[in-house]
Amino acid sequence: MTSHTLTVGFDLDMTLIDSRPGIKAAYQALSARTGTYVDADLAVTRLGPPLEEELRNWFPEEQIAATGDLYREIYTTHAIEPTLAMPGAREAIAAVHAHGGRAIVVTAKHEPNAKLHLSHLGIEADAVIGWLWAEAKAEALREHDAAVYVGDHTGDVRGARTAGALSVAVATGPCDAAELRAAGADVVLDGLAEFPAWLDAYAARRTAQER
Repeated sequence: MTSHTLTVGFDLDMTLIDSRPGIKAAYQALSARTGTYVDADLAVTRLGPPLEEELRNWFPEEQIAATGDLYREIYTTHAIEPTLAMPGAREAIAAVHAHGGRAIVVTAKHEPNAKLHLSHLGIEADAVIGWLWAEAKAEALREHDAAVYVGDHTGDVRGARTAGALSVAVATGPCDAAELRAAGADVVLDGLAEFPAWLDAYAARRTAQER
């Protein structure tokens, strides 16, 4: 354990959780409720940005706010149960705790739904902050003094860099390793399974620097 508590931030969708099955089910239910076609298979390849950005592909602007509210209402019924933990997700959080650190989740997702996912999957974060995307994630990262932010999207890289945190990217979402590096990620991992070993090395360097 270092003299300063290590705080590591994590993105949610396609970083800690594979929400594609749940989000697909929610979009299909939304289509049924609204009578508006949404290509759910396509939508789940673009996870990361706020919901409203995806809805604009399918609904006119004047319907976006109401449709977003309806989707979030539908979500709790259709999307929580099918969603899975990403490989290594629980171990990644446990690794932070093993170093005496705090693991926080900073996501663009509706915060109550983010908390439902983590509770359902038994992923124990120390804080969950929702409704923040890309550079705006820096608000929460700074507030919690996060030294590292782990995400799967170039927007997550921008959020980390804006906050002055180390950007650790996992190539498990819509952005491949080359895109993540080009966006400025400091570290690119294939997935969270590689994170505990990386964190051990990072924490050792950090401790050495503080001596």
